[in-house]
Amino acid sequence: MEKDSGVVLATERYGSAESWKYFGKREGVMERRRDEGEGGSRGSSVVGVFKSVFLPQGYPESVSNDYLQYQFWDTMQAFSSSLSGTLATQASLKGVGVGNQEATVAAATFTWLLRDGAGMLGRILFAWKKGSKLDSEAKKWRLFADILNDIAMFMEILAPYFPAFFILIVCAAGIFKSIVGVAGGATRAALTVHQARRDNMADIAAKDGSQETLVNLAGLLVSFILIPLVTDNPILTLSLFFLFTVLHLFANYKAVRSVVMETFNEARLSIVLQQYLKDRLILSPLEANQREPVLLEFRKTVPIRLGVRLQEVVRSPVDLDLALKNNNMPFLLGVQNGCVCVCLAPEASVQDEIRAMCQAVWLSSMLSLPTSAEPAPQQQQRNWIMVHESYKLMDTIFNPFLKGVEAAGWDMKRTLLDWDEWRVEWKTKSS
Repeated sequence: MEKDSGVVLATERYGSAESWKYFGKREGVMERRRDEGEGGSRGSSVVGVFKSVFLPQGYPESVSNDYLQYQFWDTMQAFSSSLSGTLATQASLKGVGVGNQEATVAAATFTWLLRDGAGMLGRILFAWKKGSKLDSEAKKWRLFADILNDIAMFMEILAPYFPAFFILIVCAAGIFKSIVGVAGGATRAALTVHQARRDNMADIAAKDGSQETLVNLAGLLVSFILIPLVTDNPILTLSLFFLFTVLHLFANYKAVRSVVMETFNEARLSIVLQQYLKDRLILSPLEANQREPVLLEFRKTVPIRLGVRLQEVVRSPVDLDLALKNNNMPFLLGVQNGCVCVCLAPEASVQDEIRAMCQAVWLSSMLSLPTSAEPAPQQQQRNWIMVHESYKLMDTIFNPFLKGVEAAGWDMKRTLLDWDEWRVEWKTKSS
């Protein structure tokens, strides 16, 4: 057939979206044809235009495998949050006096400024206290931010019904929303780092903004229908708010559950290590992420502190000798004040950090086991014995464990472990 005549001179692809071939014909003409079975070209159809506007360039190869599922649930939660926000905004405007002839502009402005001022202080304090945790526990804080956002909007809806405490309630809600802004924005950035596979963070963030804008526009259109229905109807307002909140929280939970991170934080490393110690099996990133808790936990465990000062590991030269016993690693472990503390040397590598964390996780699990009450000196001696046992254990299992997690698909070039910035250089007893 004439269509199939010619010699293939070259082929080209646009990711996995389309494929073309160049044919040389007898007349000296080069013809470009799409491969059989390929769909419409990027941008040549409604679907193609939608993809080019709202999805990162090179999708799906340029993003992580969990991108589409996460974005679907993130879109659902953004839509429901937009509708809840409309109800909360209407209540706030009513509370500051919109529609009330006795209300003054000055009083409404004063209330709004107080709310914004309280939010600014809350934003600064939260970033100071918890900023370093938002990378290592992005899933937990992402879900926490959305739960707190729903609480803040619920407070705004109830505030007009408690006029004596209106300013106090809206200021508290403003603080909560400021925390949401910090935690939500920071964890979104952390997830964008995870999703970017071609150093295309800016493109992913820009397209995520486009998706959110589209969702908010859809929410705005629905809000035009809702506002006349809920005005002066508190029962319907609360009923719709609870409906949207349930949808919002469910979508958020599914969103963070869909994220599969290949880097170790404390929770994922602990899950993989405990499984390996139990039956010598290495969990894949998908399996470990499915077990990772996404709610902030308040159960009593022995906490782990990484990258601390030397005095938080050892209190005397004798303690330093005990910390260095049978230890040729660039880190020191100790148990002080009910915490497993780790000092790190400046030359420590990422693998050293992972090994130190493995030992700390094992120590924490052993110390969390119930024991009989002991005098302080005996308890401290028992702690040092367990520290020495942790070195012996890691000397035996760490190299096979490291090879196993690399083979299972874990990223060992970087971690999301929550290390502080202290680095310690110590002298051995012999030197």
